Amino acid sequence: MYLVSRPKPLSESQSQELANEGAISFPPGYLVFLRRFGEGTYRGWMNVHFPDSEVLKPFAGYGLWEHDADSPITEEQIGECVAIGTTTDGDFLAVHPGTFALLWLPRHDDRIQAISLQANGREEDESYAKIMDEIYLRTYGSSQEGAVYYEPSSDSRGHLFLHLSPENGQHTLPELAGVCRAEFRPDLSMETEYACHLFYRQLGGYIRFNYAYGREVAIFYEQDADAGKAFAQLEQWLLSNGCKII
Repeated sequence: MYLVSRPKPLSESQSQELANEGAISFPPGYLVFLRRFGEGTYRGWMNVHFPDSEVLKPFAGYGLWEHDADSPITEEQIGECVAIGTTTDGDFLAVHPGTFALLWLPRHDDRIQAISLQANGREEDESYAKIMDEIYLRTYGSSQEGAVYYEPSSDSRGHLFLHLSPENGQHTLPELAGVCRAEFRPDLSMETEYACHLFYRQLGGYIRFNYAYGREVAIFYEQDADAGKAFAQLEQWLLSNGCKII
């Protein structure tokens, strides 16, 4: 698994707080993953975070999901759930202490799902990553495209958005991405029909060429001395190749 920037393991107090959560059954590998890599975003899709027993309490009265004999929990039990992840689409991944169930609370569906996982007995650093891949496959019916990467949360993350000017007459956005990849060899490259991501460890981040919008380029980087040099070089190169800062 590629780490976009330095991981931020949990503090000693956070680790102790997790140790006191003995009554809650978390998915295999979740605690190991969180202790080593800290909070962050997995493959640009699932936000892995510290157990949160408060965020779902208001949802118990919203009437967002149907509750019948087949529902794994009642509407009142939603407020008892402990959220351990949210997706970029607004779905919740949670556990319920009373039922020991791993639950999927979808934003765009009216049925809460109980997720059963095949336990292999191992508690490895990346075993939880495999579980998230399994959840993605079950939810969307296909495996997620591209490389496996994790973007640790950071209070020092900077970003810059640019537009490729249509009158520059030099490159289309996919062509610009290809030239950039050739001139600045990335540590990891991931390209789909919607976007191209070029990851650089020296940057502590990546460049995203947003094919879906046709013009947008974004740089995400750590705001420290070493990353600042890489950022300045990439910014100047993009400006010299027809991009303008928004």
